[in-house]
Formats: sequence, structure tokens, C-alpha cells
Amino acid sequence: MKLRGRVVTPEAVLDDGVVEIADERILAVRAGGAGTAEPPPSEDWLLPGLVDIHNHGGGGASFTVADPEQVAMAAAAHLAQGTTSVLGSAVTDAPERLLAVVATLADAVDAGLLAGIHVEGPFLAAACCGAQDPAYLLPPDVGLARDIVAAGRGHVRVMTMAAEPPGADALADELAAEGVVVALGHTAATAARAREFLAAGRAPLVTHLFNGMPPMHHRSPGPALAALAAAAAGVACVELVADGVHLDDETVRAALTVAGERAVLVTDAMAAAGMADGDYRLGSQRVEVRDGVARLAGGGAIAGGTSRLVEQVRRQVAAGLDPVRVVRAASTIPATVAGLTDVGALRPGLRADLVVTDPSLSVRRVMRAGAWVEGD
Repeated sequence: MKLRGRVVTPEAVLDDGVVEIADERILAVRAGGAGTAEPPPSEDWLLPGLVDIHNHGGGGASFTVADPEQVAMAAAAHLAQGTTSVLGSAVTDAPERLLAVVATLADAVDAGLLAGIHVEGPFLAAACCGAQDPAYLLPPDVGLARDIVAAGRGHVRVMTMAAEPPGADALADELAAEGVVVALGHTAATAARAREFLAAGRAPLVTHLFNGMPPMHHRSPGPALAALAAAAAGVACVELVADGVHLDDETVRAALTVAGERAVLVTDAMAAAGMADGDYRLGSQRVEVRDGVARLAGGGAIAGGTSRLVEQVRRQVAAGLDPVRVVRAASTIPATVAGLTDVGALRPGLRADLVVTDPSLSVRRVMRAGAWVEGD
């Protein structure tokens, strides 16, 4: 199979490019040419399948409950809009429920619906818990962390934790030994403590930069500035929820400028992603979505996102950012962070995951592993 259009590779946009696919793999990516064997030129864009490493649900369904049908529905909702690799993200909950959720997500990974698991909590700072249920926050507990990893059966790829509680270093070291990427987040750590935690190599990722942490102040820079410095130094990657709600577009532009190849776009999506305003749940918490913004019931903290990753790509490209850079932050870089070696770019040898869009970057068709996704 050959597809032709404006091809976005990790290095450049081929204004007239061809992607050749054989079975489930990308065979070649090259400039288009004349000839009867070539598909006709097209104004379509060809993007790599997008990779979302922080996602709690979508399409009216959630990854935060131990319900296989909901997990499958949420994965399908994002796949239809071009996110071909998703980490299902659990949230803070009672330990027995959290373990059940992680086990359910592991089943979905085994079934090929998810690329892995991200666990956000319960080892977070109460002062910066955001939409995480404070009733279930816990101090660092290596034993519980081992149980969570065991419930994930090798599929837990990322865990978000705070840096400041006693025992945080030991917990981070244990997670790293288990092969889990530690993400610093929902933390009120000082800049010095965050810098120390990141510089030690304990946390190669920062969860939704600027959200779930104190705002930066020139006399109290907090973890956000330490995270940006770590990204600029190549020590850690930073997640950006570039939806215009979690972060202003100018904040995204500045963070991308500083973080460079260490910036990752994520949705932090919850069940309302792609859905109408209404009442939803995020784990144990009730959420109200009004004008597309999800908040805890009663006008509380932002409770996850309602965008799909392609919408963030489209938004940032429309704002004038380089398409190659934006797409890389939504595909190649997150795949690398999560250790997904088979996806994340239009590159020969990788799995044939791609998104066909119109010139405005609205999705036309989605391919995963060389097969068109039904319903596109």
C-alpha cells in the first residue's frame, strides 16, 4: 500500500511524500514521483499515529474504573481521532479499588487496546492534589507500590508522585528498579528539592507542568522552574496539556522554547473528551463539564482535559508553531519516554500507525498496524 500527501517525519515535512506500507510495517518514506505505480498527489497530511502517555478516558468512558467495557470504549474514542498508542491513567483511590483498576488496564494492554499504564497517585501532596481525591492520598509506601506494579503485570510504565514527603527517594528508587518511569507531579516541593529529585535521575518526567504545583514566583520559583531547567539540561521531559484550558498558548510556546526536545504533549483526558457538556466522574470524584472545561463538582479544581491529542496539535500549529516540532512532541518524544520502541514516527521498520488529515489537520482516516480503523 502507498499513501501520498504532506508527510510529517521527525525531521521535516515532505510537501509531496509517499509512505509505503507492507503488512503491519512502514516499508519506506520518500519523496513522491511520477508514474502509474504512484498514487496521485494529495493535499492530505500524513502524520504518525499519536502517542498519549497521560489519559484517563474519553467518549463518555473512563480508564479509572475496573470496567473492561469502559476501558475499551475510551481507547476506541481516542483511536478514532488518531491516538494510536495510549497509556491508560489510573487516579488516586482506595488501594483495593486502585489495584483492581490497574489489573483491568493490564488486561487491556494484553488485548492490544492500550500501550501501557500510568498511575497518577496515591503518593501525592495534599496541598497540590487538584482533582485527586484527598481522602485516599498516602505517604510513600514501597509495599503498596510493589503491589500496584505487580497488579500491572509488567505494564505499568509511568507513576506520578510528589518529591517532598519523607520516603519519596526510596519509593522513586524502588519504582525505577521495577522499570517504571517516575514522574514528578502534584507536588509542592521547593525548587531546590525538585531540582535535587530530578538531578538524581529519579524522575525523568514531570506530570502536566504548571498544573498540580504552586505557580512560579520570582522569589519562590517552586517545582515548575526546576522542571523547566531540568528539561533544558536534558535531565527530564515535561508534559504540557496544550488545550488552551490547562495552559495558555503563550505558556505552551515558552515552555516548548525552553524544553525543546524534552516537551511532551498530553491530554490528561477524562471521560468527557469528545463529548458534550454534562456530569461525569473521575475515579471517586464527581466532575461537571461546562463550556468544555472539566471541574470538580461545585466549581472546584480542573478535573482533567476534554481534548483529543490531534486537537492540541491542530491548535498549536494554527498558533504558528512548527508542525514538525508539535507532531514530534505528540508522537516521537512521548513514545521514547514511555519506552515504546515500535511506534512514534513515520520511519521505515516501525509499526504502520498513521493519521490522514485534511489541510487544517482535521482527521480523515486512521491506520493502526497497517489496517484502517473502522468507523473513520
